Amino acid sequence: MSRGMFSLVCALIAALGTAAAAAFDHSHRAWDELLKKNVVVAPSGFSAAVRYAQRARQRPALQSDLASLSVASPTQYAAWAQAQRLAFLLKADNAVTVELILARYPDLKSIKDLGNFLQSPWKKRFFRLPGEERSPDDIEQSLIRGPGAFDDPRIHFTVVCASVGCPISRNEAYVAARLDAQRDDAMRRIPSDRTRNKLEVESGRLAESRIFDWYGRDLERGRHGAQSVQAFLACNAGVPVDRPRALGQIRAGRFSVSYLDYDWSLSDAR
Repeated sequence: MSRGMFSLVCALIAALGTAAAAAFDHSHRAWDELLKKNVVVAPSGFSAAVRYAQRARQRPALQSDLASLSVASPTQYAAWAQAQRLAFLLKADNAVTVELILARYPDLKSIKDLGNFLQSPWKKRFFRLPGEERSPDDIEQSLIRGPGAFDDPRIHFTVVCASVGCPISRNEAYVAARLDAQRDDAMRRIPSDRTRNKLEVESGRLAESRIFDWYGRDLERGRHGAQSVQAFLACNAGVPVDRPRALGQIRAGRFSVSYLDYDWSLSDAR
């Protein structure tokens, strides 16, 4: 092959890759429509439940949407902007979790019922993304949390485990154009939820979601990180307490942290 022909082939391959990247629906329209139909946000705005019975009837649409994610190739994925990649992974993680639940629904009370002594439900490899057989754990632990991938503590408030104790299931898709604002909003919701944060004003103790225990080191990383869990909470304090003095204690860092038991029961809007 001549040098000129080789250059032409390379240019065609690059053009095809760019066209494929542009063809992917980064608005995640189909997923967004499913979320708007099936996610019920609590009046407080800090938690939500999912209409799994209704989603079970719409399972073919969900599976078709998941299949569209599997089509994305490694080359296509690499050509996307960082925000597009993260929105893609957040959608994949949350949609795959729903599919896991629907595989056994309504005969389960928790996502943990899907696992056994030999394998957790998050280790099951049953889809391709991008270009490889993956498990839900692969998405979160390798593709999202992997060193140098995104280094953003806000991701722990955007991935959903289908449980009462997990971050809110949004009734809209994460999209690159609004991803920064969506992550900020998600990050503020758990520290603002009375059911997952209990402040004892007299003793200066703040009982927090177990998420802050499990991912404490991640909360110290990146542009949105802090020096410690206490510092992170002080920067993002939003607990709707009755007395302003209590909120002032948090923002001033005058509190100690303990962690609440995690509620793994299915977040189901029956």
